[in-house]
Amino acid sequence: MGGMGGGSREPANTTEYYELLGVDKKADAKTIKKAYRKLAMKHHPDKGGDPETFKKMSVAYETLADPEKRELYDKYGKEGVERGGGGGGGDADDIMSMFFGGGGGGRSSGRSGPKKGKTVQHPLKCSLEDLYNGKTVKISVNRQRIKCPKGVSKDEAIKMCTKCKGRGAVIQVRRMGPMIQQVQVACPDCNGSAFQMKDGVRLVKERKVLEVHVPKGAKHGYQIKFSGESDERPGMLPGDIVFVVQEKEHSKFKRKKADLLLEKKITLSEALCGCNFTVQHLDGRELYVSSPEGKIIKDQELMAIDSEGMPYEGNPFTKGKLFVLFTVKFPTSGSLSAAQLQVLQSVLPGPSEKVEETEEMEPVELEDIRRDDFGKSGNHENTDAYDSDEEDGGGGQRVQCAQQ
Repeated sequence: MGGMGGGSREPANTTEYYELLGVDKKADAKTIKKAYRKLAMKHHPDKGGDPETFKKMSVAYETLADPEKRELYDKYGKEGVERGGGGGGGDADDIMSMFFGGGGGGRSSGRSGPKKGKTVQHPLKCSLEDLYNGKTVKISVNRQRIKCPKGVSKDEAIKMCTKCKGRGAVIQVRRMGPMIQQVQVACPDCNGSAFQMKDGVRLVKERKVLEVHVPKGAKHGYQIKFSGESDERPGMLPGDIVFVVQEKEHSKFKRKKADLLLEKKITLSEALCGCNFTVQHLDGRELYVSSPEGKIIKDQELMAIDSEGMPYEGNPFTKGKLFVLFTVKFPTSGSLSAAQLQVLQSVLPGPSEKVEETEEMEPVELEDIRRDDFGKSGNHENTDAYDSDEEDGGGGQRVQCAQQ
Protein backbone atom coordinates (compact mmCIF):
# COMPACT_ATOMS: atom_id res chain seq x y z
CA MET A 1 0.00 0.00 0.00
CA GLY A 2 1.24 3.51 -0.77
CA GLY A 3 2.62 5.17 2.35
CA MET A 4 1.64 8.58 3.66
CA GLY A 5 4.01 11.56 3.57
CA GLY A 6 5.06 10.88 7.18
CA GLY A 7 6.11 7.25 6.44
CA SER A 8 9.24 5.66 7.97
CA ARG A 9 12.53 6.46 6.20
CA GLU A 10 16.22 6.07 6.91
CA PRO A 11 17.75 8.95 8.88
CA ALA A 12 19.72 11.52 6.87
CA ASN A 13 23.53 11.27 6.70
CA THR A 14 24.69 14.55 8.23
CA THR A 15 28.36 13.66 8.83
CA GLU A 16 29.68 12.80 5.34
CA TYR A 17 30.78 16.36 4.44
CA TYR A 18 32.58 16.79 7.77
CA GLU A 19 34.37 13.47 7.26
CA LEU A 20 35.42 14.48 3.72
CA LEU A 21 37.11 17.61 5.10
CA GLY A 22 38.41 15.82 8.20
CA VAL A 23 36.81 18.21 10.71
CA ASP A 24 34.51 17.85 13.69
CA LYS A 25 30.79 18.72 13.36
CA LYS A 26 31.34 21.52 15.87
CA ALA A 27 34.24 23.06 13.89
CA ASP A 28 33.99 26.81 13.25
CA ALA A 29 34.10 28.43 9.80
CA LYS A 30 37.81 29.27 10.10
CA THR A 31 38.76 25.65 10.86
CA ILE A 32 36.65 24.36 7.96
CA LYS A 33 38.25 26.84 5.53
CA LYS A 34 41.77 25.93 6.70
CA ALA A 35 41.06 22.20 6.32
CA TYR A 36 39.65 22.66 2.82
CA ARG A 37 42.56 24.80 1.69
CA LYS A 38 45.06 22.18 2.84
CA LEU A 39 43.19 19.32 1.14
CA ALA A 40 42.55 21.32 -2.05
CA MET A 41 46.26 21.96 -2.53
CA LYS A 42 46.90 18.23 -2.14
CA HIS A 43 44.04 16.78 -4.20
CA HIS A 44 43.68 19.38 -7.00
CA PRO A 45 43.70 17.69 -10.45
CA ASP A 46 46.50 20.00 -11.62
CA LYS A 47 48.61 18.62 -8.77
CA GLY A 48 47.88 15.02 -9.76
CA GLY A 49 44.82 14.55 -7.55
CA ASP A 50 41.62 12.67 -8.38
CA PRO A 51 39.06 15.04 -10.04
CA GLU A 52 36.07 13.24 -8.47
CA THR A 53 37.53 13.48 -4.96
CA PHE A 54 38.32 17.16 -5.46
CA LYS A 55 34.79 17.82 -6.70
CA LYS A 56 33.23 16.12 -3.64
CA MET A 57 35.47 18.12 -1.30
CA SER A 58 34.53 21.38 -3.03
CA VAL A 59 30.79 20.62 -2.70
CA ALA A 60 31.32 19.79 0.97
CA TYR A 61 33.19 23.04 1.60
CA GLU A 62 30.64 25.14 -0.32
CA THR A 63 27.86 23.70 1.86
CA LEU A 64 29.59 23.96 5.24
CA ALA A 65 30.99 27.45 4.53
CA ASP A 66 27.46 28.81 4.06
CA PRO A 67 25.69 29.13 7.47
CA GLU A 68 22.23 28.63 5.96
CA LYS A 69 23.25 25.57 3.93
CA ARG A 70 25.17 24.13 6.87
CA GLU A 71 22.10 24.39 9.08
CA LEU A 72 20.02 22.57 6.47
CA TYR A 73 22.71 19.90 6.04
CA ASP A 74 23.01 19.31 9.79
CA LYS A 75 19.25 18.72 9.91
CA TYR A 76 18.37 17.05 6.62
CA GLY A 77 21.62 15.98 4.93
CA LYS A 78 22.50 16.46 1.26
CA GLU A 79 18.96 16.14 -0.06
CA GLY A 80 17.76 18.76 2.37
CA VAL A 81 20.32 21.26 1.01
CA GLU A 82 19.39 20.48 -2.60
CA ARG A 83 15.67 20.97 -1.87
CA GLY A 84 16.17 24.01 0.30
CA GLY A 85 15.13 22.34 3.54
CA GLY A 86 12.72 19.78 2.15
CA GLY A 87 13.81 17.27 4.81
CA GLY A 88 15.65 14.91 2.44
CA GLY A 89 16.32 12.01 4.76
CA GLY A 90 14.75 13.10 8.03
CA ASP A 91 11.17 13.31 9.20
CA ALA A 92 9.11 15.59 6.93
CA ASP A 93 6.27 16.04 9.48
CA ASP A 94 7.63 19.38 10.70
CA ILE A 95 7.39 20.83 7.17
CA MET A 96 4.03 19.22 6.47
CA SER A 97 2.59 20.64 9.65
CA MET A 98 3.43 24.17 8.48
CA PHE A 99 0.61 23.83 5.95
CA PHE A 100 -1.62 21.01 7.13
CA GLY A 101 -1.27 21.07 10.90
CA GLY A 102 0.29 17.62 11.14
CA GLY A 103 1.48 14.39 9.43
CA GLY A 104 0.39 13.54 5.89
CA GLY A 105 -2.66 15.82 6.21
CA GLY A 106 -4.93 13.10 4.84
CA ARG A 107 -3.09 13.03 1.49
CA SER A 108 -2.88 9.73 -0.35
CA SER A 109 -0.57 10.78 -3.20
CA GLY A 110 2.55 9.34 -1.54
CA ARG A 111 4.53 12.60 -1.89
CA SER A 112 6.96 13.40 0.92
CA GLY A 113 5.77 16.99 1.29
CA PRO A 114 4.35 20.07 -0.42
CA LYS A 115 5.66 21.18 -3.78
CA LYS A 116 8.27 23.90 -3.99
CA GLY A 117 7.48 27.24 -5.62
CA LYS A 118 8.98 28.47 -8.87
CA THR A 119 12.64 29.49 -8.95
CA VAL A 120 13.19 33.11 -9.97
CA GLN A 121 16.43 34.02 -11.79
CA HIS A 122 18.09 37.44 -11.92
CA PRO A 123 21.15 38.37 -14.05
CA LEU A 124 24.12 39.76 -12.10
CA LYS A 125 26.55 41.73 -14.29
CA CYS A 126 30.15 41.51 -13.08
CA SER A 127 33.37 43.05 -14.38
CA LEU A 128 36.47 40.89 -14.78
CA GLU A 129 37.88 42.71 -11.74
CA ASP A 130 34.86 41.58 -9.71
CA LEU A 131 35.38 37.96 -10.74
CA TYR A 132 39.14 38.11 -10.06
CA ASN A 133 38.84 39.64 -6.59
CA GLY A 134 35.39 38.39 -5.60
CA LYS A 135 32.73 40.81 -4.42
CA THR A 136 29.70 41.13 -2.17
CA VAL A 137 26.75 43.24 -3.26
CA LYS A 138 23.44 43.99 -1.56
CA ILE A 139 20.40 43.54 -3.82
CA SER A 140 16.80 44.25 -2.85
CA VAL A 141 14.11 41.92 -4.19
CA ASN A 142 10.30 42.02 -4.10
CA ARG A 143 8.54 38.79 -3.22
CA GLN A 144 5.13 37.57 -2.10
CA ARG A 145 4.78 36.48 1.52
CA ILE A 146 1.98 35.07 3.69
CA LYS A 147 1.15 37.39 6.59
CA CYS A 148 -0.76 36.02 9.55
CA PRO A 149 -2.66 37.98 12.23
CA LYS A 150 -0.99 38.29 15.61
CA GLY A 151 -1.20 35.07 17.56
CA VAL A 152 -1.87 32.90 14.49
CA SER A 153 0.94 30.62 13.27
CA LYS A 154 1.30 29.53 9.65
CA ASP A 155 0.33 25.94 10.41
CA GLU A 156 -2.94 27.29 11.82
CA ALA A 157 -3.40 29.96 9.13
CA ILE A 158 -3.43 27.62 6.13
CA LYS A 159 -5.24 24.31 6.09
CA MET A 160 -5.95 21.79 3.40
CA CYS A 161 -9.48 22.28 2.05
CA THR A 162 -11.73 19.71 3.70
CA LYS A 163 -14.31 19.82 0.93
CA CYS A 164 -12.01 18.83 -1.96
CA LYS A 165 -9.40 17.15 0.31
CA GLY A 166 -6.57 19.08 -1.25
CA ARG A 167 -7.46 18.27 -4.87
CA GLY A 168 -8.72 21.75 -5.76
CA ALA A 169 -11.71 20.26 -7.60
CA VAL A 170 -14.95 18.46 -6.77
CA ILE A 171 -17.31 16.28 -8.75
CA GLN A 172 -20.80 17.64 -9.39
CA VAL A 173 -23.68 15.48 -10.56
CA ARG A 174 -25.91 17.07 -13.19
CA ARG A 175 -29.14 15.61 -14.49
CA MET A 176 -29.85 16.14 -18.16
CA GLY A 177 -33.27 14.64 -18.84
CA PRO A 178 -33.04 10.90 -18.33
CA MET A 179 -29.21 11.06 -18.19
CA ILE A 180 -26.94 11.79 -15.23
CA GLN A 181 -23.61 13.49 -15.95
CA GLN A 182 -20.65 13.85 -13.57
CA VAL A 183 -18.62 17.05 -14.07
CA GLN A 184 -15.37 18.09 -12.36
CA VAL A 185 -15.42 21.74 -11.29
CA ALA A 186 -13.22 24.01 -9.17
CA CYS A 187 -13.90 23.59 -5.48
CA PRO A 188 -16.22 26.45 -4.39
CA ASP A 189 -14.78 26.52 -0.86
CA CYS A 190 -11.14 27.13 -1.84
CA ASN A 191 -11.63 28.47 -5.41
CA GLY A 192 -9.50 25.62 -6.75
CA SER A 193 -6.43 26.42 -4.64
CA ALA A 194 -6.78 23.22 -2.54
CA PHE A 195 -6.20 25.27 0.63
CA GLN A 196 -8.20 27.52 2.89
CA MET A 197 -6.82 30.55 4.72
CA LYS A 198 -8.12 31.80 8.04
CA ASP A 199 -9.71 35.22 8.27
CA GLY A 200 -7.07 37.94 8.44
CA VAL A 201 -4.41 35.92 6.58
CA ARG A 202 -3.13 37.93 3.61
CA LEU A 203 -0.77 37.58 0.67
CA VAL A 204 1.43 40.70 0.64
CA LYS A 205 4.38 42.02 -1.36
CA GLU A 206 7.47 42.69 0.70
CA ARG A 207 10.94 43.98 -0.06
CA LYS A 208 14.02 42.15 1.23
CA VAL A 209 17.73 42.98 0.87
CA LEU A 210 19.89 39.98 -0.01
CA GLU A 211 23.66 39.98 0.41
CA VAL A 212 25.03 38.32 -2.73
CA HIS A 213 28.59 37.00 -2.55
CA VAL A 214 30.41 36.39 -5.85
CA PRO A 215 33.39 34.09 -5.15
CA LYS A 216 36.82 34.60 -6.70
CA GLY A 217 37.15 32.86 -10.05
CA ALA A 218 33.41 32.62 -10.73
CA LYS A 219 32.70 32.10 -14.44
CA HIS A 220 30.05 33.45 -16.78
CA GLY A 221 26.82 31.62 -15.91
CA TYR A 222 27.82 30.87 -12.29
CA GLN A 223 24.70 30.64 -10.10
CA ILE A 224 24.24 31.95 -6.55
CA LYS A 225 21.15 30.45 -4.93
CA PHE A 226 19.08 31.77 -2.03
CA SER A 227 16.88 28.92 -0.89
CA GLY A 228 13.30 29.75 0.02
CA GLU A 229 13.63 33.50 -0.66
CA SER A 230 11.21 33.72 -3.59
CA ASP A 231 7.40 33.95 -3.55
CA GLU A 232 5.45 32.18 -0.83
CA ARG A 233 2.13 30.62 -1.84
CA PRO A 234 -0.47 28.66 0.11
CA GLY A 235 0.31 24.95 0.18
CA MET A 236 3.80 25.33 -1.30
CA LEU A 237 7.30 25.78 0.02
CA PRO A 238 8.76 29.16 -0.95
CA GLY A 239 10.71 29.06 -4.22
CA ASP A 240 14.40 29.95 -4.61
CA ILE A 241 16.03 33.11 -5.94
CA VAL A 242 19.03 32.49 -8.18
CA PHE A 243 21.48 35.17 -9.35
CA VAL A 244 23.28 34.27 -12.59
CA VAL A 245 26.70 35.87 -13.16
CA GLN A 246 27.03 37.73 -16.48
CA GLU A 247 30.70 38.49 -17.24
CA LYS A 248 31.26 41.87 -18.90
CA GLU A 249 33.84 42.28 -21.67
CA HIS A 250 37.16 43.74 -20.53
CA SER A 251 39.10 46.41 -22.43
CA LYS A 252 42.53 44.84 -21.86
CA PHE A 253 42.23 41.17 -20.92
CA LYS A 254 40.45 38.27 -22.59
CA ARG A 255 39.47 35.29 -20.45
CA LYS A 256 39.19 31.58 -21.17
CA LYS A 257 38.41 29.50 -18.05
CA ALA A 258 41.24 30.30 -15.60
CA ASP A 259 43.61 31.80 -18.20
CA LEU A 260 43.95 35.44 -19.25
CA LEU A 261 45.23 36.80 -22.56
CA LEU A 262 46.92 40.17 -23.09
CA GLU A 263 47.87 41.52 -26.52
CA LYS A 264 51.12 43.52 -26.58
CA LYS A 265 52.60 45.50 -29.48
CA ILE A 266 56.39 45.85 -29.55
CA THR A 267 58.87 47.42 -31.97
CA LEU A 268 61.28 45.46 -34.15
CA SER A 269 64.11 46.70 -31.94
CA GLU A 270 62.35 45.27 -28.84
CA ALA A 271 61.69 42.00 -30.65
CA LEU A 272 65.39 41.62 -31.48
CA CYS A 273 67.04 43.14 -28.43
CA GLY A 274 64.56 42.28 -25.68
CA CYS A 275 61.65 44.18 -24.17
CA ASN A 276 60.19 45.12 -20.81
CA PHE A 277 56.88 46.73 -19.90
CA THR A 278 54.40 47.08 -17.03
CA VAL A 279 50.89 45.63 -16.70
CA GLN A 280 48.32 46.76 -14.17
CA HIS A 281 46.63 43.58 -13.01
CA LEU A 282 42.96 43.12 -12.07
CA ASP A 283 43.71 43.48 -8.36
CA GLY A 284 45.60 46.77 -8.82
CA ARG A 285 49.12 45.29 -8.66
CA GLU A 286 51.63 46.58 -11.21
CA LEU A 287 53.60 43.76 -12.84
CA TYR A 288 57.04 44.40 -14.34
CA VAL A 289 57.33 42.08 -17.34
CA SER A 290 60.61 41.39 -19.18
CA SER A 291 61.55 38.96 -21.93
CA PRO A 292 64.29 36.36 -21.30
CA GLU A 293 67.83 37.51 -22.07
CA GLY A 294 68.81 36.73 -25.64
CA LYS A 295 65.24 35.86 -26.64
CA ILE A 296 64.16 37.03 -30.10
CA ILE A 297 60.38 37.44 -30.21
CA LYS A 298 58.62 36.54 -33.44
CA ASP A 299 55.50 38.29 -34.69
CA GLN A 300 52.34 36.64 -33.23
CA GLU A 301 54.43 34.67 -30.72
CA LEU A 302 52.67 33.59 -27.52
CA MET A 303 54.40 33.55 -24.12
CA ALA A 304 53.00 33.08 -20.61
CA ILE A 305 53.45 34.08 -16.97
CA ASP A 306 52.58 31.32 -14.52
CA SER A 307 50.04 31.88 -11.70
CA GLU A 308 48.97 35.34 -12.90
CA GLY A 309 45.71 34.25 -14.52
CA MET A 310 42.25 33.97 -12.91
CA PRO A 311 41.69 32.18 -9.59
CA TYR A 312 40.33 28.66 -10.00
CA GLU A 313 36.61 28.43 -9.28
CA GLY A 314 36.26 26.64 -5.94
CA ASN A 315 39.99 26.92 -5.21
CA PRO A 316 40.97 30.62 -5.28
CA PHE A 317 44.46 29.92 -3.90
CA THR A 318 45.44 28.43 -7.29
CA LYS A 319 45.54 30.60 -10.43
CA GLY A 320 45.86 30.03 -14.16
CA LYS A 321 48.35 31.63 -16.54
CA LEU A 322 48.59 35.12 -18.02
CA PHE A 323 49.31 34.72 -21.75
CA VAL A 324 50.92 37.53 -23.77
CA LEU A 325 50.43 37.63 -27.55
CA PHE A 326 53.14 39.76 -29.20
CA THR A 327 52.62 41.79 -32.36
CA VAL A 328 55.86 43.14 -33.84
CA LYS A 329 55.61 46.60 -35.45
CA PHE A 330 58.02 46.87 -38.38
CA PRO A 331 59.40 50.22 -39.63
CA THR A 332 57.33 51.82 -42.40
CA SER A 333 58.64 51.98 -45.97
CA GLY A 334 61.08 54.86 -46.49
CA SER A 335 61.45 55.60 -42.78
CA LEU A 336 65.07 54.34 -42.57
CA SER A 337 67.93 56.40 -43.94
CA ALA A 338 70.74 54.96 -46.03
CA ALA A 339 73.09 55.23 -43.04
CA GLN A 340 70.65 53.33 -40.81
CA LEU A 341 70.20 50.63 -43.42
CA GLN A 342 73.99 50.29 -43.70
CA VAL A 343 74.26 49.84 -39.92
CA LEU A 344 71.51 47.22 -39.93
CA GLN A 345 73.15 45.33 -42.77
CA SER A 346 76.41 45.28 -40.85
CA VAL A 347 74.89 43.69 -37.72
CA LEU A 348 72.05 41.55 -39.07
CA PRO A 349 72.59 38.24 -40.89
CA GLY A 350 73.02 38.74 -44.64
CA PRO A 351 70.97 37.12 -47.42
CA SER A 352 70.96 33.34 -47.66
CA GLU A 353 72.52 33.61 -51.12
CA LYS A 354 74.22 36.52 -52.90
CA VAL A 355 72.93 37.08 -56.44
CA GLU A 356 74.55 39.37 -59.01
CA GLU A 357 72.61 40.63 -62.03
CA THR A 358 73.80 39.51 -65.49
CA GLU A 359 72.85 40.66 -68.98
CA GLU A 360 70.85 37.48 -69.56
CA MET A 361 68.51 38.27 -66.65
CA GLU A 362 65.30 40.22 -67.13
CA PRO A 363 64.86 42.86 -64.41
CA VAL A 364 61.40 43.00 -62.73
CA GLU A 365 60.13 44.99 -59.76
CA LEU A 366 57.97 44.07 -56.75
CA GLU A 367 54.90 46.16 -56.01
CA ASP A 368 52.60 46.47 -53.00
CA ILE A 369 49.33 44.54 -53.14
CA ARG A 370 46.50 43.57 -50.84
CA ARG A 371 46.43 40.09 -49.37
CA ASP A 372 43.05 39.32 -50.93
CA ASP A 373 44.32 40.18 -54.45
CA PHE A 374 45.82 36.69 -54.74
CA GLY A 375 43.77 34.50 -57.08
CA LYS A 376 41.82 37.33 -58.69
CA SER A 377 43.84 37.56 -61.90
CA GLY A 378 42.00 36.13 -64.93
CA ASN A 379 38.51 36.74 -63.60
CA HIS A 380 37.66 38.63 -66.87
CA GLU A 381 39.16 37.24 -70.10
CA ASN A 382 40.79 39.79 -72.40
CA THR A 383 39.26 39.51 -75.90
CA ASP A 384 40.84 42.69 -77.35
CA ALA A 385 43.16 40.71 -79.60
CA TYR A 386 40.32 38.91 -81.26
CA ASP A 387 38.26 42.08 -81.62
CA SER A 388 41.11 43.97 -83.28
CA ASP A 389 41.62 41.26 -85.89
CA GLU A 390 38.04 41.60 -87.01
CA GLU A 391 38.00 45.41 -87.00
CA ASP A 392 41.26 45.99 -88.95
CA GLY A 393 40.16 46.53 -92.57
CA GLY A 394 37.15 44.36 -92.12
CA GLY A 395 38.02 42.55 -95.35
CA GLY A 396 39.65 39.45 -94.11
CA GLN A 397 38.36 36.32 -95.73
CA ARG A 398 36.52 33.92 -93.55
CA VAL A 399 37.29 30.30 -93.99
CA GLN A 400 34.24 28.08 -94.08
CA CYS A 401 34.36 24.42 -93.38
CA ALA A 402 31.94 22.27 -95.25
CA GLN A 403 31.25 18.67 -94.72
CA GLN A 404 31.72 16.55 -97.74
